[in-house]
Amino acid sequence: MNPHAKLVASLSLLLGTTITISSNHWMMAWTGLEINTLAIIPLISKSHHPRAIEAAIKYFLVQAAASALVLFTSMNNAWHTGQWDLTQLTHPTSCLLLTAAIGMKLGLVPFHFWFPEVLQGSSLTTALLLSTMMKLPPITILFMTSHSLNPTLLTTMAIASAALGGWMGLNQTQIRKILAFSSIAHLGWMTIIIIYNPKLTLLTFYLYSLTTIAVFLTLNTIKAVKLSTMMISWTKTPMLNATLMLALLSLAGLPPLTGFLPKWLIIQELTKQEMTTAATIIAMLSLLGLFFYLRLAYYSTITLPPNSTNHMKQWHINKPTDSPIAITTSLSILLLPLSPMILTTV
Repeated sequence: MNPHAKLVASLSLLLGTTITISSNHWMMAWTGLEINTLAIIPLISKSHHPRAIEAAIKYFLVQAAASALVLFTSMNNAWHTGQWDLTQLTHPTSCLLLTAAIGMKLGLVPFHFWFPEVLQGSSLTTALLLSTMMKLPPITILFMTSHSLNPTLLTTMAIASAALGGWMGLNQTQIRKILAFSSIAHLGWMTIIIIYNPKLTLLTFYLYSLTTIAVFLTLNTIKAVKLSTMMISWTKTPMLNATLMLALLSLAGLPPLTGFLPKWLIIQELTKQEMTTAATIIAMLSLLGLFFYLRLAYYSTITLPPNSTNHMKQWHINKPTDSPIAITTSLSILLLPLSPMILTTV
């Protein structure tokens, strides 16, 4: 890809995200979402592979439909209330339509079909952007309108997302698809708590993004996109594979690691809101996710490839680990002892 084109696309991504997260007016928020969508499409299709072109078209169609729905929602609300302010969403039909539009933008169940396919057709770096940065503007809109949305609808979508993200990730062999279903399951955790404690949703999103960045950057370094290539990557970078295992277990939410903190806080908050049944169900559904994270961790470090493998044995990479990988992996593993300090922000 032309460096100038890549620079323009990257700056447009930053601009679109900044416009949406800093706006109070519906038209400005919509403009930011549109800039974001148009900026990521060249990055998805840059390899010119048929899968990448297909992914770009699917992404464009879904996001265009979601943006049209956001625009219609804001106009409908303004028509009935005379308000263009993001926080003044009071018309019931507009609230339902916005929930559907943001569900399409994020990939929540039942609007999740596009997300695994688009991630599978993208490169690892673009998949990283789609999983983290592209989720921030819709979550910000959800954050600002959370007081107006229907709790029952959001809870149902959240539990369905956690269930589907867990079930569908079990039989995948492509790492990007596994991480896509992992993202859908995590979005379920964020959505279930947004009405009761919106700041906790943002904290969950930040910690999820941190861990996902660590996982994607590591996978990009060892060039692993399938479980079969992951099995033999230990010969290239043994230490990096060991830290990848810990980052994956943090994504699963195991206790001594950073990923345990948001799940613990969400279950605690749901219990305070007398939603013990929802808390129990979503906690049980996270066991499905734990299974495929454990499978990924097992393939990355514990499994030795058979001697009759068709793959050429790969040599060690002698170059030192990049600083971003070292920083994000350390944070995604070791932040739990700092939870009292983090809790002061929630």
